[in-house]
Amino acid sequence: MSGMGRMNPRQMKQAMKKMGIRNTELKDVSEVIIRMPNEELVFKYPEVSLMEVQGTKTYQITGEPESRPLGAVDEESGEVIPAEDIELVMSQTGCSKEDAVNALRECNGQPAEAIIKIMTS
Repeated sequence: MSGMGRMNPRQMKQAMKKMGIRNTELKDVSEVIIRMPNEELVFKYPEVSLMEVQGTKTYQITGEPESRPLGAVDEESGEVIPAEDIELVMSQTGCSKEDAVNALRECNGQPAEAIIKIMTS
């Protein structure tokens, strides 16, 4: 009974192919970012595999992520406004987070210009 149910890797690949499952390694991936409301997880040079089952793609990431606080994401450009820049503008002007983010967007992410803009308006 000990040998039953075991497949070598070649047999496993053939069985998966018959079931319509394809598994491939993505080569030369330099970075994967998972963005959440308050932080992002950054995987540097992870191993990434893609499994396709009946038209559905599933990505598996193997690696150790670095967690970074997330400030705000500019919806139009997709650019990330760093949390430190938002906090700097808020601390220097006493404005709300929303006002700091808006000023940074209008000033192309330049904290000094955003602070001047808020202080002079």
